Amino acid sequence: MKLLRPSLLALACLLAYPVTADDLPSLGDASSSIVSPEQEHQLGRAWLSILRGQVDQLSDPQLKDYVESSVYRLAETSQVQDRRLEFVLLNSPQLNAFAAPGGIIGVNGGLLLSAQTEAEYASVMAHELAHLSQRHFARGIEAQQRMQVPVMAAMLAGIVAAAAGAGDAGIATIMGAQAAAIQEQRRFSRQNEQEADRIGLLNLEKAGYDPRAMPSMFERLLRQYRYDRKPPEFLLTHPVSESRIADTRNRAEQYQPGGIEDSLRYQLMRARLQLTFEETPGIAAKRFRAMLEENPKLDAARYGLAIAKIKGGQLNEARSLLQELLAKAPEDITYNLAMVDLDITSNRLNDARQRVERLRNLYPNNYPLDQARIDLMFKQNQGKEAEVALNELLKNRPHDPDVWYQVAEARGLAGNIIGLHQARAEFFALVGDYDQALSQLDLAKRRASSNFPLASRIDARQQELMEEKRAIDKMLR
Repeated sequence: MKLLRPSLLALACLLAYPVTADDLPSLGDASSSIVSPEQEHQLGRAWLSILRGQVDQLSDPQLKDYVESSVYRLAETSQVQDRRLEFVLLNSPQLNAFAAPGGIIGVNGGLLLSAQTEAEYASVMAHELAHLSQRHFARGIEAQQRMQVPVMAAMLAGIVAAAAGAGDAGIATIMGAQAAAIQEQRRFSRQNEQEADRIGLLNLEKAGYDPRAMPSMFERLLRQYRYDRKPPEFLLTHPVSESRIADTRNRAEQYQPGGIEDSLRYQLMRARLQLTFEETPGIAAKRFRAMLEENPKLDAARYGLAIAKIKGGQLNEARSLLQELLAKAPEDITYNLAMVDLDITSNRLNDARQRVERLRNLYPNNYPLDQARIDLMFKQNQGKEAEVALNELLKNRPHDPDVWYQVAEARGLAGNIIGLHQARAEFFALVGDYDQALSQLDLAKRRASSNFPLASRIDARQQELMEEKRAIDKMLR
């Protein structure tokens, strides 16, 4: 993972600043006058673009689709009013998740590895959505302003006392004022976490999950990392204590028992992640085989073993395992996509295409399936067809840098050089490299010089990106 450059680090510290949560924000409250929802949205998008350019991400369409769809499901029953969510899935086995202003949801791959059930995973995401719905970032800035006057007054009194000759007393006053400010910030942070727990539990129950998953997740994390010298980032920014667990447990017990605890799809996604973070497909295969020996009915382990076999080049064994799974669930999208991957790897491209086209009737506008179809087109050197399919995909994923990267590739294969530079510009803008984006649009504009309408559109987009760059530079000063 790359080191964060200073501007991103400063902005990350700003977003992580402890904030207040005494009551629910209302329309026209002080926090809205200090930072409006639209300003939060712009700040969040700026931060996301910089983050994307600095940190390694997981580009697996199935993992991205699972995280996005699961969070949107929670958002439907949450208090989040602005549903313009954007996601970043980080390629890290470390446990972490975060919510940034403006609807930015970040998830480390390690969260799915640590959360043993879907309800545990959902409890963390419901908690993060509560931070967004309660606008803890904006309210934190308001709290900071409220604290500033009394803290500065106390520090000024200390400086005056020190200047008058009461050196130790003056220094003690200054240190006391600083300590009081830090303690107040910690109190705000604890209040935020308690509020996010309370609202997250309510959201979990509304979304159909078992709210008891939240204290169960906290309990296991506390046991797992109690004696670690450096706990995971999630526990540093979301400190878990016995009292917090007890409070969450008491609240969860007030809800009716029942609700979703786990799902096969969640366990299938965890299997994909386990493969991502294993050193070799062979080591992963041994792990999944051991799980199957312990429980032969564990289909998630059978699926993981099949994917490990594909990656390891043991294609016949992989086909046998997938056929066994498809015999139980012939229409399952995850198993079918694994068979498409196997057919492409085996160069059985006609079989792969037939399966994809059949699945498209069952699962219209399914992102992982659309992506598999596009991958197949690239494999068959169908650049123009891939470009058309990607343009359709962009209607639903206009801010996905992975899609724009492939759009550039498809346009290059199709000989659309102006379009290639335009796509590269969009990619670079989404990962925070505005200089490269503007340079690509310069190249596109030169090639389009004889086409006045096209050159005008490119110039207009260039002006938009220049304005975005100026706005981000201003925010980072």
